[in-house]
Amino acid sequence: MIDEKLLNYLESFLTANRKQLFKNVLENRTRHFTVVLEDIFQSHNASAVVRTCDIFGVQDLHIIENKYNNKVSRHVAKGSQKWLNQYRYRKDGDNTKTCLDDLKEKGYQIIATTPHNDSCVLQDFDISKKAAFIFGVEAEGVSEYVIKNADGFLKIPMVGFTESLNISVAAAIVLQDVTTKLRKSDVNWQLMEQEKQVLYFDWVKKTIKNVAKIEAHYHQNIKTVE
Repeated sequence: MIDEKLLNYLESFLTANRKQLFKNVLENRTRHFTVVLEDIFQSHNASAVVRTCDIFGVQDLHIIENKYNNKVSRHVAKGSQKWLNQYRYRKDGDNTKTCLDDLKEKGYQIIATTPHNDSCVLQDFDISKKAAFIFGVEAEGVSEYVIKNADGFLKIPMVGFTESLNISVAAAIVLQDVTTKLRKSDVNWQLMEQEKQVLYFDWVKKTIKNVAKIEAHYHQNIKTVE
């Protein structure tokens, strides 16, 4: 539950334009699609995908770390990382399985992005169902486990000699296409009001300097009044 009184107090530290910006962005956020990065070891690639998710309104990013620990480059992400929900899977060798199981429980179909296999081309992809787009490690692509357990495959049409795109570029192309189609559709893609409230509260706190001290001061005043 959101502490409405605390929220109102914290909002006093924000400009009207800042508050309105948060509300405008929330209207375009979605969990209908999500992105999964599997064992991406180049931080600039992962960081660029973080930025892409923010730009196209995809709220959740899942990061699988079987072999490599992934760090976000603030220089590349441009601060976008603090506006997203990031979920990391790094406990053991079955991190990919854990991630896919979690996503399937939440109703996502698992879509492996790969130029191989009998993949659906991007322009023909059905955007009506919730989908988790999985992008694999540089060069090798998604793992065999993902290939065997995916609900579908997706590829970007290419007509040159090169068979693959940098993952950050591929993610940008895919998300721009599917989110544009989504917003033109009659699919119920927006966040629920409660989800918007939770994120708004979180964003308000993240944008205020020394927010912990401000919250402590607020709670101390409340105790004094009581």
